[in-house]
Amino acid sequence: MALSARLRFAGSLPREGGVVLASNHLSNADPVTVTAFALAKGRIPRYLAKASLWKVPVVKQVLDGGGHIPVLRNTAQARTAYTGAVEAVRRGECVMFFPEAGFSDDTSHWPSTRVKNGAARIALETGAPVIPVVNWGTHELLPPNARFPKLFPRRTVQIVAGPPVDLSDLSGFDRETMDEATKRIMHAITELLAELRGEQPRPADEKRPRLPAGASSSISPLGTSGCRVPR
Repeated sequence: MALSARLRFAGSLPREGGVVLASNHLSNADPVTVTAFALAKGRIPRYLAKASLWKVPVVKQVLDGGGHIPVLRNTAQARTAYTGAVEAVRRGECVMFFPEAGFSDDTSHWPSTRVKNGAARIALETGAPVIPVVNWGTHELLPPNARFPKLFPRRTVQIVAGPPVDLSDLSGFDRETMDEATKRIMHAITELLAELRGEQPRPADEKRPRLPAGASSSISPLGTSGCRVPR
């Protein structure tokens, strides 16, 4: 898929040590493009993916080989994914999150306001930096409901990483603290995307049109609770 697009990278990632990446989510192509970006920056990203993917031949070998983390959704074992992510970060791994819990539902492709707190919680527990990452163009390469990428005309996909999100004044795992951390992470992602696009999203007090529900991602954002993030 990456060969069918022009990839443009900007920004950097810490070369070593545990790190949490948090990205907007526009397409099933995002894990491919973010992985290409991270590898180019010297890191191997680990994803949290739904456990049923481990039952698919070949896919299972890819997931195991990549050190990815299975998520047993809606089961008593769901927390093992959280534990696995924390352990991976503490080992010095790079763990990737899409906090929106699915593709953006905004018709102008700005990040959704309903997000999960998983990335924030893991960052607060481990003390690892959170790096905001944005994809732009993957929604044209592989639209959310499409089965195959659009090969022609060749699309340009841009991936940019910003500076770490400052969470240094936050501690604890109460809902208010995690919501504040998540708010800061999503604000950093939105600002980075605005800079990349050269435009600003609608003000918070202006209603933003939404796409119909239905598109979902196989990558799990991992979160113990959702919050609506103010603009």
